[in-house]
Amino acid sequence: MNIPVVDLDLYVNGTEAQKVQFSQELGKAFEEVGFVAVKNHGIDQVLIDKVYATVQAFFKLPSDTKKKYEIPGLAGQRGYTSFGKEHAKGSDAPDLKEFFQYGQTVERGEVSPEEYPDNVQVGEIADFNQLFLATYRAFEKSGGALLSAIAEYLDLGKGYFNEHIHLGNSILRAIHYPPITSEPKSSIRAEQHEDINLITLLVGASAEGLEILSKQNEWLPIQADNGEIVVNVGDMLQRLTNDRLKSTTHRVVNPPREKWGTSRYSIPFFLHPKSDMSLACLSSCISNEHPKHYEDYTAGQYLDERLREIGLKK
Repeated sequence: MNIPVVDLDLYVNGTEAQKVQFSQELGKAFEEVGFVAVKNHGIDQVLIDKVYATVQAFFKLPSDTKKKYEIPGLAGQRGYTSFGKEHAKGSDAPDLKEFFQYGQTVERGEVSPEEYPDNVQVGEIADFNQLFLATYRAFEKSGGALLSAIAEYLDLGKGYFNEHIHLGNSILRAIHYPPITSEPKSSIRAEQHEDINLITLLVGASAEGLEILSKQNEWLPIQADNGEIVVNVGDMLQRLTNDRLKSTTHRVVNPPREKWGTSRYSIPFFLHPKSDMSLACLSSCISNEHPKHYEDYTAGQYLDERLREIGLKK
């Protein structure tokens, strides 16, 4: 599927007219499709290549070594989560993946340590933690610019999200879908789902497999061109806008048989606000034609509910 393509540099460095045009293009794409490809996104390709190489090295470590980094009580929000632990909301079938998550890094006193536990430090791979921090910060910057454009599209003022995402509860997730070694029970590596957060930024998945569900109820494969990232709306932004911006259903399917012996790697950044942000539907998105669809939640309450639904929290 040819998803809309937008050029973030036009918003960051363009004229006022170009910034307005970018906001309109991004907002319309999120209303009509829910996904866009972003070029000139500001995340350095050298950094992307380094972090992908580091991720592949981590997942090649022995299982016993990786499981040292699976910390009970963190609900998968920091460190390693072993194969088959997570499932989509409404599905009992485990996704065919393992992953490592890296969260917000804060200085002492900035945020409660109960809210943001320390990141899990990997010792076997040089520069692992420094690369994850650098990648996290690059995604934060690009994601913040995209949210500013969305805020302008919604007539909220470009700074609307700033206080909510500063030191927000975002997650950088490195995913490994292992090779298929026998006839699979399902054609799905990750069941259909919608993301929990405000927006998701996905850089350079190592193989095809991502599909979105169109308004015509058809599954369509998508993959960004080299140098682009894929960005989609999450459920938090859909709730906030009372369904004006769409959290598009997507999944990851198995590769063709001739590629069963290959791994798939993916590094999405789930941009979350701070837990106290209200997700109450914006009054500007409520009308007689579009009555309020959701009860009032905070971001923290909604995240907690969803982590339980997908099996990461008891």
